[in-house]
Amino acid sequence: MKTIRRYLWMEIASATLFVLFALLALFLFFDMVAQLDEIGQRGFRFRDALFFVALTLPSRTYELMPIAALIGTIYALSKLAANSEFTIMRVSGMSTRRLMNSLIGIGLIIVALTYVLGEFISPPAEQLAQRARLQATGSPISVREFRSGIWVRDVVRAPGGGVAAFRFINVRQVAPDGNTRDWRVFEFDRDYKLGSIMTAETGRYEPGSGWTLFNVVETRLPGPVAAATVPQMKAARTEVVRSEQVAWQSELKPDIFGVMIVQPERMAGWDLAQYIQHLADNRQQTERYEIAFWSKLFYPWAALVMMVLALPFAFLHVRSGGVSFKIFAGVMIGVAFYGLNKLFAHLGLLNTWPPIIVAALPSLVVLATAMSALYWLERR
Repeated sequence: MKTIRRYLWMEIASATLFVLFALLALFLFFDMVAQLDEIGQRGFRFRDALFFVALTLPSRTYELMPIAALIGTIYALSKLAANSEFTIMRVSGMSTRRLMNSLIGIGLIIVALTYVLGEFISPPAEQLAQRARLQATGSPISVREFRSGIWVRDVVRAPGGGVAAFRFINVRQVAPDGNTRDWRVFEFDRDYKLGSIMTAETGRYEPGSGWTLFNVVETRLPGPVAAATVPQMKAARTEVVRSEQVAWQSELKPDIFGVMIVQPERMAGWDLAQYIQHLADNRQQTERYEIAFWSKLFYPWAALVMMVLALPFAFLHVRSGGVSFKIFAGVMIGVAFYGLNKLFAHLGLLNTWPPIIVAALPSLVVLATAMSALYWLERR
């Protein structure tokens, strides 16, 4: 039985790699065609487009892994059935349960590889791709994505750990190397009364020491004076302080700006968790990033679910459809699964469904379909 299992694993692995290579070649071709319109504009050259597409290869591999596992498993099992090898395996004592256990064994390996790809390889490659594109075109993040710049919210902590003030920060330009320009910081107290407005020409972040802002102009507004008299009103006046350089303490890090150039679905789970915590601390909406976070946890398991879904195709006799028809059916199922993921993500965001349900439901639907098909075949 170990020999049969090893042979089955080799067939599925080779077929999955072949399908994955074919899908990657097709999608990379489409990605390259999509870049042709920008070649020659703002210094963007053909080699820049080629480099950008090459760096997106890990993200594409991560996205296509479940579909490749589905089509590759269908092809391997259909070929075994067409050559009567699957019939011999069944006669040799391989039950449906043992066959499923064999699929789960190689499926877990694919799941682990998908996790590694999605957590440690794809996110940094995607960030590098976006930064390389911005450097090639000479465009800052804010100009390319947002007309008014990037807006973030920050909390000023009191010594006891409570909230002392709130800041609304606008940075008009963020360069690919992390340097920032044109800062505006609006600071409010706990009752959301404006306390100060600060502008800075440039800003630089040093790990361990925090932000350093240059050419700073801070306008400090007076607080309300109860039962104000004329001397008190004269004392409570607006103050303008100019400084060439200011050490500015904040929990804000350049990674927060990096979120703006990478889609949440292509970020690492750890980065998503940190950003979700940052948004939650600042009382901002987190639904989109929570859906992306839970999708990062569930999506690799979709490869295993797809392989289970391919199992019923092995029980179909050759006269019920050739290998080509089964592969076509697998492609359609893969496209439907991809569309189902996108559909549920948008519906969940619009209807504020629980993020964990939105992320897990497509895989659960496919798993239920696979188990129902296996049950029907066994009963037949």
